[in-house]
Amino acid sequence: MQDTELLQEGLALMGLGMGFVFVFLTVLVIVTTLMSKTIGRFFPEPGPSVPDGPRPPAPRQEDGELMVVIGAALHRHRQRHRR
Repeated sequence: MQDTELLQEGLALMGLGMGFVFVFLTVLVIVTTLMSKTIGRFFPEPGPSVPDGPRPPAPRQEDGELMVVIGAALHRHRQRHRR
């Protein structure tokens, strides 16, 4: 077998292998897309639900004082650990 024949067989085998992989990946993408659309059609995602229970309490005036205390504590903590 000569070098040119061997090279031609190698290129043919490479083309066949790459063609097979290309076809396989194309079919895989198409099938995955179709499955996704099928699942989305028969099993749609539920919309946002509205809770039936009581609403959380509204912020109170006391929370403002609490925020000031927390802010002061953070400021003091950061000053201590900068050194």
